[in-house]
Amino acid sequence: MNKELVVKVKRLRGELNISISELSDKSGVSRTTLSDIFNEKRKRMNRKTISKLNDWLLTEEE
Repeated sequence: MNKELVVKVKRLRGELNISISELSDKSGVSRTTLSDIFNEKRKRMNRKTISKLNDWLLTEEE
């Protein structure tokens, strides 16, 4: 899994004080997938998930 990406998403999610559900709505990644990622239940992320989270980071960090 892309640990650096997960750390960045967790950090920004905390700074923005948004729930997993809100992050799901904004990023297009399912709530279940996000929960699994944050709870380290997934060892890998598919390319679409990585792309969506990167896009969300770029949008929110502007």
